[in-house]
Amino acid sequence: MPGRPINDQQHRLYMTLRQKHPQTTAAAMAGFSASTGHRAEKDPRPPSERARDRRHGGGKPDPLAGLWEEEIVPLLRATPGLKPITVLEEMQRRRPERDLMPARRTLERRMRLWSAVHGEDREVIFRQNHPPGRQGMSDFFDARDLAVTIAGQPLAHLIYHFTLVYSGWEHGEVVLGGESFAALSAGLQNALWQLGGVPDEHRTDSLAAAFANLERDAREDTRVRYEALCADYGMEPTRNNRGVAHENGSIESRHGHLKTRLDQALQLRGSRAFDTLDDWRAFIALVIGRHNARRREALRIEAAHLRPLPPRRSCDFDEATVRVTSSGGFTLRKVFYTVPSRLIGHDLRARLHDDRVELFLAGRCVETLPRGRAPDGGRGGHAHVVNYHHVIHSLRAKPQALANLIYRDRLFPRTEYRRCWEALEAAMPRAMACRLMVGLLWLAHDEACEADLACALTALLDAGALPDLKALTARFQRPAPQRQDVHVTMPAVASYDALLASQGAAA
Repeated sequence: MPGRPINDQQHRLYMTLRQKHPQTTAAAMAGFSASTGHRAEKDPRPPSERARDRRHGGGKPDPLAGLWEEEIVPLLRATPGLKPITVLEEMQRRRPERDLMPARRTLERRMRLWSAVHGEDREVIFRQNHPPGRQGMSDFFDARDLAVTIAGQPLAHLIYHFTLVYSGWEHGEVVLGGESFAALSAGLQNALWQLGGVPDEHRTDSLAAAFANLERDAREDTRVRYEALCADYGMEPTRNNRGVAHENGSIESRHGHLKTRLDQALQLRGSRAFDTLDDWRAFIALVIGRHNARRREALRIEAAHLRPLPPRRSCDFDEATVRVTSSGGFTLRKVFYTVPSRLIGHDLRARLHDDRVELFLAGRCVETLPRGRAPDGGRGGHAHVVNYHHVIHSLRAKPQALANLIYRDRLFPRTEYRRCWEALEAAMPRAMACRLMVGLLWLAHDEACEADLACALTALLDAGALPDLKALTARFQRPAPQRQDVHVTMPAVASYDALLASQGAAA
């Protein structure tokens, strides 16, 4: 067979057959190639004798002569974890007169064989049999490698990933704020309610990332909340040992598969740019839905072994109480949020989800804001989530406040408005620029023409002109509704008598 040396018995058979048959035939009958037969005729000694005379490496001297048994083996026994390159550099240091670098591959092969015979025992991975309905797994993975952009901006995000181990059914969704209990709770519950059932066990990693940067009491509270979440759904919470990824291997390997499917689907799409975050979320759901369609039969088997869902969802958010200050907003986790000014002075109950903050007053949801996050985890200063609709009424009365407003750059709803402010500030006194810019913002708010006004501003600035507030107001101002007289014809009083009489006759 190719790659295997011949033995003495084959050699003797070949020599016997060669007396009556051609070289090709005799070699084939002996079980080797004609070229091997040619070499055997050039050196008629049996292979065992030739092997005794053969020097190391098929004729080359041993490059590790005087080092392997004398120095390298004792070194490996004393320190089993050394790598071949480390050993080679150490031998080169000890024997500078010898050039040992060309012997790297020889050393690697010899150390590998030595480890197989004399090395330490290695960890054994025990493949598991997963019955249907037994285990579901959750984890997060970084999706920045997909290079997705939203409205032209790169999206730094994670993807929460849930899978049933037996059937391979999957669920995935975008996570903007990193690994957290809120993201885990929301993603897990979304997966279970979409699935329509609950597995016996829910397995995660050590949850160290989800509990990172929390005080000791907060970490304990989060652990209790996670256990309560699993108890609400009747699942046994388990986790793999910290740093041992293969214990969560059923989902770790599927992370790569899902990321590959998303990448391939994006290539087929021809673009990684999406207009909105919801478009990207829908794209992920479409790719995962196609995968789940191929698992339909296995899911049908597993569905019969899933537990029923509880009557209602469990808590999947963090809560905090905030007070709206005279600045027209509140600060929560180093992020300043603006709210309608009518809420100034009120204490609100804030529910923090991964992508939004819901505000409640006396049990009633009064506002929903996009979730903001402080740069660099809060070490880079505060962030601002500003809606100009919330403050434009007061800013219109005090337009000069725009000049040094701490969240001025966040106030502009679109880049076109920021560009307009920069042009106005450079072309006229700041006081005039503030009045004109606030007037434009008021026009966008009052006439609900933010997008159309942005296009008009871009056209003016591209043409080298500055906006004229009066002209733009006349252009975008909605016509006042025309008053129309409503004529009401009163029926005659006698008609009511006739109506009552007809009802009495019917009775």
